[in-house]
Amino acid sequence: MIANYGYEDGSGHYYIKIDTSKCAECTAKGCISACPEKLFATELDDFDDEVVLIKEDARNTLQTNCARCKANGEKEPCRQACESDAISFSW
Repeated sequence: MIANYGYEDGSGHYYIKIDTSKCAECTAKGCISACPEKLFATELDDFDDEVVLIKEDARNTLQTNCARCKANGEKEPCRQACESDAISFSW
């Protein structure tokens, strides 16, 4: 399943997408420690698999929270640390 965390407003849409089936297979969960803004957390899904999500209080501020990582022109730290390639963005 693809989980979309974020929002849309007059300036655009800002989502971090997490493929929970890929995420559940990852044991390292490196994206959590790699994110400089500490946006990621874990929870158990409906199948008792540990998956990553975006913290509730960060979902409406992704445009500003992720701006520094998106602007550097390289692959974002959370995506670099994601061994299962489960994270993508919709900007």
